[in-house]
Amino acid sequence: MANQIEKQKTEKQFAEILHRIQQAKQRAFQQVNTILVELYWNIGEYISKQVKRSGWGKGVIKELAHFIKTSDPELKGFTDKNLWRMKQFYETYQDDEKLASLGRVLSWTHNRRIMTLKTPEEREFYLLLCNQKNYSVRELDRLIQTGTFERTMLANEKLSQTITELPQSTENVFKDSYVFEFLNLPTLYREKELQQALMASLKDFILELGIGFTFIGHEYRLQVGTDDFFVDLLFFHRHLQCLVAFELKNDKFRPEHLGQLEFYLEALDRDVKLDFENPSIGILLCREKNDEVVKYALSRSVSPAVIADYETRLIPKQLLRDKLNEIYAVLERGEGE
Repeated sequence: MANQIEKQKTEKQFAEILHRIQQAKQRAFQQVNTILVELYWNIGEYISKQVKRSGWGKGVIKELAHFIKTSDPELKGFTDKNLWRMKQFYETYQDDEKLASLGRVLSWTHNRRIMTLKTPEEREFYLLLCNQKNYSVRELDRLIQTGTFERTMLANEKLSQTITELPQSTENVFKDSYVFEFLNLPTLYREKELQQALMASLKDFILELGIGFTFIGHEYRLQVGTDDFFVDLLFFHRHLQCLVAFELKNDKFRPEHLGQLEFYLEALDRDVKLDFENPSIGILLCREKNDEVVKYALSRSVSPAVIADYETRLIPKQLLRDKLNEIYAVLERGEGE
């Protein structure tokens, strides 16, 4: 017994040493990455200026790549294509110090992906996300492929007055549509099956929800009088400092769905919410929704609620972009009147 205790103590000490090695390795990797990205920025700046001043073109850049390779064969990543990307990296952010600072913290692979995006607003959105959440390149690629920027901007424009009047800012927190392509659900499914599938893919679900969501439980029990009620999914949002209740519907939004969610929010605020926390927010996830019906339903609602639809397959990004442009066009016409 004593030998077993001593062995466990030794293994714990060994684990502590391993943890320190891994931490140092991670810090060293981050430092190397920062130095490399800074180097690529400086090279990009130099090449950009030489293109303008001395007329450097593709031929000169190929000669430069060949010179680097033959002079130091151990150097990798300095092909003519990558050298042009370094020029693009510098020129993309040269007039925006904020974005330049964000980009220099990320890996070169992250930057290469984000540089392909069309607008500064979209690039800033993903740069901030990756800096805040330390997303991997794979996770970043999924966020871009599923149109996270467009879906978030659409939600910002459609938030009800009750939501916008909350003491905390909800900008960029919610989405107009959620994409659950990772669930592999059958064509026909029940709400219970949707809930179970989301629980089985909780990591992907939280990635889709975005920054700040902490899972509390599913089928969360609320007792009101002698009756029991169950919230499909309950989260806490760290930045909003409030409970967020999700109700799942596998059909089209109907106004009566909102009444059920409002009841749950009232019960959460009375019996679960702590005194220092903000009012609870509800998210009603429906298979589809009519925006006009949603607008009417929310106009008289006194509860902070978001009505969103969800897809079990990818939404074409161009469709999301077109929807966003339509809203911006309407807003611009309204401001011009």
